[in-house]
Amino acid sequence: MVLISYPAALVLLVGLAVMFGGRLSAAAVLWGVLAGVSQAFGVWWFYAALGSGPISVVSPLTSVLVAAIPVATGLALGERTGVMAGVGVVLALLAVVLVSREATDEDARPHRFTATVAWLTVGSGVAFGLNFVLLDQVPAEAKLWPLVFGRIAATAIVVVAAVVTANLVLERGVPLRLALLAAVLDTVANVATLLALQSSMLSLAGVLIALYPAATVVLAIAVLRERVTRWQTLGMVLALVSVGLIAAG
Repeated sequence: MVLISYPAALVLLVGLAVMFGGRLSAAAVLWGVLAGVSQAFGVWWFYAALGSGPISVVSPLTSVLVAAIPVATGLALGERTGVMAGVGVVLALLAVVLVSREATDEDARPHRFTATVAWLTVGSGVAFGLNFVLLDQVPAEAKLWPLVFGRIAATAIVVVAAVVTANLVLERGVPLRLALLAAVLDTVANVATLLALQSSMLSLAGVLIALYPAATVVLAIAVLRERVTRWQTLGMVLALVSVGLIAAG
């Protein structure tokens, strides 16, 4: 899926970057490449952790790191939020953990949370969280070009990872069409993420972006007719409340 969607998204990003223009600089290229590297390793390690460990532990732990790192970095850099926004951030962190909890088939397919899985989980969460921090450093005048260089770096790493793990397989038919659709959605998400980080505090934008598991759960209900747990429902309610508080604060 990633082997197809990443290069396809790169083509789309190049087209958008040319359309919107922008002024390139060494800083724009550097921060873009670093963000792409962190994103690629985050994807690689996250899927490796999901394949070897319990989803019910890996998913929420990764998600809370993705949310917490931009918040901690923003506060360390001197960002100060209002009281309402601060409460919203705390609720958002809790919502991320609850929404990411999944009902799994661990009884039929038990997976242990080994030291290797723990390192992969923490590594993926840190890498994804750093992606937001690095994108926040991108010069605004570069427009979308940093995303292009980031995707070039990420695509190279994904291909190397596929070769190293003997997963260099390209599917056709429905998987191919879904991968191309994923490329479009991925492109929209990356552009929206960059614009959100440039127009708001890192601590606030980062934690709101990290609420993406809530959208996944909603789509799982609507499209796949999946049932959600009470914890996930509570998490989605807290997510809505946190967004309102952050927006108001």
